[in-house]
Amino acid sequence: MILRLVVFDVDGTLVDSQAHILGAMAQAFGGLGLEVPDRGAVLDIVGLSLPQAIARLAPALGVREQAQLVDGYKNAYAAMRAQSLSPLYPGALAVLDRLAQDRSVILGIATGKSRRGLVHLMAAHGWEGRFVTTQVADDHPSKPHPSMLHACLRETGVAPEQTVMVGDTAYDMEMARAAGVHALGVGWGYHPADRLGARVIDQFSALPAALADIWNERAA
Repeated sequence: MILRLVVFDVDGTLVDSQAHILGAMAQAFGGLGLEVPDRGAVLDIVGLSLPQAIARLAPALGVREQAQLVDGYKNAYAAMRAQSLSPLYPGALAVLDRLAQDRSVILGIATGKSRRGLVHLMAAHGWEGRFVTTQVADDHPSKPHPSMLHACLRETGVAPEQTVMVGDTAYDMEMARAAGVHALGVGWGYHPADRLGARVIDQFSALPAALADIWNERAA
């Protein structure tokens, strides 16, 4: 049996955390008396590790001020997370259940979230044991560096040509290319579809067929 690996981004791909991200960023910048970046600028950096995201949003600030923004964001996000849960995108749970029933498919995660944030989210959505490999910002360089995907491949033993990275940002697609795995974009997230390359789906129900197309092309 050929093992296949599907690695998911989280924010903008599995869950719609837009409200928490925008709110936490507004609190972080506002707390230091700084002008809050506009919505487009904030969503553009989703997927990067937090220090890199802040550096892009506030490049003129010094290291100390950027670190204060990072801490402010983390604290605000944690408070919001405790009050409400970021919802799954429509159809996500059904597709995850379907993929989990296929013994040849292994599921993984590669996210810019912290380990603490991912553990909280997985517990809240009942995902414990569903994902065999979970890679987070605490342990790797920021996307689009391929380190997260390299770790997924090592931990599962799946070949790069049998692996698909599913994400909503250009950083996910660039990471996939750098790691030598297939890239599949989703059009419901935070980057426009025209930044995601040739393979993009617009609803979760299309994911199984898109994966089959990728693997069938490889086998042909």
